[in-house]
Amino acid sequence: MNSLKPVLKAYGDAWCEPDTDKRRALLEIAWAENGLYQDPSGEALGRESLVGHIGQVHAQFPRARIELTSGVDQHHDRIRFAWRLVVADGSVPVSGLDIGRVGSDRRLTEIIGFFGAQPPAA
Repeated sequence: MNSLKPVLKAYGDAWCEPDTDKRRALLEIAWAENGLYQDPSGEALGRESLVGHIGQVHAQFPRARIELTSGVDQHHDRIRFAWRLVVADGSVPVSGLDIGRVGSDRRLTEIIGFFGAQPPAA
């Protein structure tokens, strides 16, 4: 897990970075060129697409930040962690759980995000 710390920090920082060029530089550290990101709000295939997707989140929630609400669980090439989006007034409009995959170069190759704290009841 320690070898993933800089990657996960850069990934989290990218979600908090409103400047496109700085966000891109962070994702060059953390995100595979052809990585896949999916959550209920959309999909991004490739690093540049994720730069844009995060930009859309910033446009919708100016000065928002992502905070981890759990540790990062890892086995084999998979990770999972919980998070929340905190907006400028301190409220939390959305939280979720992300499940990801790490490539051989230690960059993230996939994140599949789910909104909400747990799956809905059957």
